[in-house]
This record gives sequence, C-alpha cells and structure tokens, in this order.
Amino acid sequence: MAAAKVASLPTHGVSRETEAPAATDASAAGVSEVSGAHFAEVPLDAIKPNPRQPREVFDEDALAELVTSIKEVGLLQPVVVRQTGPGRYELIMGERRWRACREAGLEKIPAIVRATDDEKLLLDALLENLHRAQLNPLEEAAAYDQLLKDFKCTHDELADRIGRSRPQVSNTLRLLKLSPSVQKRLAAGVLSAGHARALLSVEDSEEQDHLARRIVAEGLSVRSVEEIVTLMGSSPQSASKAKGPRAGTRVSPALTGLASRLSDRFETRVKVDLGQKKGKIVVEFASMDDLERILGTLAPGEGRVLGQSLAEESDEEE
Repeated sequence: MAAAKVASLPTHGVSRETEAPAATDASAAGVSEVSGAHFAEVPLDAIKPNPRQPREVFDEDALAELVTSIKEVGLLQPVVVRQTGPGRYELIMGERRWRACREAGLEKIPAIVRATDDEKLLLDALLENLHRAQLNPLEEAAAYDQLLKDFKCTHDELADRIGRSRPQVSNTLRLLKLSPSVQKRLAAGVLSAGHARALLSVEDSEEQDHLARRIVAEGLSVRSVEEIVTLMGSSPQSASKAKGPRAGTRVSPALTGLASRLSDRFETRVKVDLGQKKGKIVVEFASMDDLERILGTLAPGEGRVLGQSLAEESDEEE
C-alpha cells in the first residue's frame, strides 16, 4: 500500500529505489492520489521524533546495518510524518529509519506526509511497533498505560483497539507494579516476562529485588520462581530462603497457573492455597469500587446490592 501511495505522486527528487516501482505500479494500476496523504522529500532537520514513541531501545547492530544499506542503495521505505507547522514535521512511523538516515549523512528523507490528530498519531506509532514485535515487555506495558490515560478507556476497549486479548493487556500492565530495579532488569532482557509476572506476587520490593538477583545468579526457571513465590505464603521474608513446602500445603504449578489466570481475569492479586483436606482462594481488592468491579465478574448484581446495603448502613449510623 505504501508503494502505491508513493507511485501515484510525482517522483522528482525521489531516490532510485522508489522511482522504479513507481513507474511500474502507476502504469499498471493507474493509482490515484490518496486523500489526506502525499509524498515529499523532507529535510531531516525539519523532522522531530514522536515524544510519545513507546519504543525506547534501538538495537545498535541493526541500526548500523541499516546505515550501511542506506549509504549503498538509499532508503527503500519512506517514513511517515505529519506536519505540525510551516516546514515542521513530527514522526508517526519510522524512527529507526530516520535515525539511520541522520547517521548516514543524508540531508533529506523520503516521507509520506499524513493528516492525523494526536490520538491517531500515538495509536499508529504503537501499532507499528507492536506488530513488528520491537517493544520489550516493559515498553509495551508503558505504552498500554499511556493509551489508557489518553483515551480514558477500559482494558476491554483498549484490547479491542490494538487487537490483543483483555487478559494479555491486563497481564502486561501489571508489570508496571514491579520494583524499579526489577523493571530495569526486565527492560534490559536479563529477566523474561514470565519471571517478571511470577515476581508480581511478591509484595515487598526488597524481596522482589533479592529474588530477581537469585534468578540471574542461579539461572532459575520461571516454574522454579513460581514455586518459590508460592512457598512464601503470607510471609514475604521467607520467599528467597524457601527450601520446601509448608506442612500441609501443596505446591503445584497447576495451582500457580490458576492463580495467575484468576489474577488476570479479576485484574487484582489472587492466591490459591490447597491443604491436605481443604483450601482457599483469596481475592484482594484495593477499594469498595474495586470490590464492586470484582463482584460484577464473580456474581453480577451483587456489587450493586452491596453498594446499596453499605449506603443504608451509613445512613443509619448518621
């Protein structure tokens, strides 16, 4: 589609890698100009990166390869920008290409100039990176959080917008609750997303950090970390020293997985404990509104009944 858009427009000043396909496509299909977008060669200095670009890390080796390619054959794929003022533009897609062109010493860059608002700009930038799998888990979580704040939408609505499942969105957002030290390890790729999700069940940030160091030092698997966290029970201080299960407590990857899935479903921490004869499920809530939300999933209608009952009790006390 991008090639067709470029092909329908004048090719003067276009680098040789876009000129040949333009002639072929235009003659073969007779493509007309796309409304709200046009092709131009834009000075690199006139373009500023998107300040809300969700991607924070650019692979240096891949960037160096792209610089070499641009020096040899030019830029094959135009960037996408929007005009913010006379002779001023902001990137929508293609920051890596823009950076590589600067390093290659180019003065101008082929670009598709689109008319778009701020909301569409952020969504386009996010979708490009999500679909190319270029965001690390923490960057993805930060991008989701930004979208929730900007669009004032629910997890379900956000999931629909970006083509993800709601549990996947909620599970990713929970990574922002990790301690800063653990977040740094996750962003650097030292910890996997699976390790990070297991650490979410450890409430104490110091214990999170300690267990994260153990993961790196001992090469612990995700399942091992889940079992250690399960063994801690209600005593965070014992998490990093746990060697075996508490008496009468069954440690099962299946139960750990169930707790994780329930946490995703209810968007809060859920614990599942199973003893020799009986067990319990603990669902935490942060406020009365949060409790009503959870009840809306567990027992539709009960949240409203509870709210009315509490309001009546409050009136009686007054």
